Amino acid sequence: MDLGLKDRVYIVTGATRGLGLAAARELASDGAKVVITGRDTKGAEAAAAALGPNALGVAADNADPGSAARLTATAREHFGRLDGILISVGGPAAGSADTTTDEQWRTAFESVFLGAVRLARTAAAELSDGGVIGFVLSGSVHEPIPGLTISNGLRPGLAGFAKSLANELAPRGIRVVGLLPGRIDTDRVRELDALGGDPEAARARSEARVPLGRYGAPEEFGRAAAFLLSPAASYVTGVMLPVDGGFRHGF
Repeated sequence: MDLGLKDRVYIVTGATRGLGLAAARELASDGAKVVITGRDTKGAEAAAAALGPNALGVAADNADPGSAARLTATAREHFGRLDGILISVGGPAAGSADTTTDEQWRTAFESVFLGAVRLARTAAAELSDGGVIGFVLSGSVHEPIPGLTISNGLRPGLAGFAKSLANELAPRGIRVVGLLPGRIDTDRVRELDALGGDPEAARARSEARVPLGRYGAPEEFGRAAAFLLSPAASYVTGVMLPVDGGFRHGF
C-alpha cells in the first residue's frame, strides 16, 4: 500500500529519540522529508543525519514562544512546502498529586500544553487542504496513570483541544489526529519502570496487563503515526488512536 508520503514535508518535534524519532524514521523511509527537533543542535543534527538526506535537524524547545514560527519557516525555506506536523509532547516529571509543586506544574504547562497548542495553531495557519496536525499524547487521556499526576492533568486537556481544532479546521480540509501510546519500549518507559528500584519486575507487571503480552516496539508506533499523517488516512480526523497492544479497557 502506497501511503502517498513521497516528497511531502513534515515537522516532527522531540524527534531525537523515542516515539518522535520512530515516527520521523518511518516517514522518511517512505519518502517524506522531515524537519526534526531536539533540545540541542548537536543531538538534532545527529539524529537527522542518521535518517538520511531528506531530514533536517533543528534545535527547538516547545516552550519557546518563537519556536513554532521558526520551524514552519525552516520547513518552507529548506524543503519548499509544509504538509503537516507531529507534535511529540515530552513526558513531564513523575510525581504524586500531593508532592508536585506549583513550579513543576507551570514548567510542564509551558512545554507540554501551551507549547503544543502554539505549534498546532501556527501550523494550522500555514497548512492548506490535505494538511495534517498530529499529537503524540498518552493513554492518560482516558485513564490516569499512577505516579504521573502532571501528565494525567494536562494530556486530557490537549486531547480536548485537538478535537476542537479538528472540527474548526475540517472545512479547510486539514485533519487533526492523536496517538495514545501505551507501554512502548523507549528510554522514557524504561526510566519509569526503574522508578521503583526493580525495572524487570515493573516491566513484567506491565506486560501482564497488556492483552498482546508485551511492550510495543518503537517502529510499531512509528508505522501507526506515519499512516495517520499520510494521505492514505485522508478521511480520518478528530480521533485519538491507542497504540497500546489492547491495554485500554474501553472501545
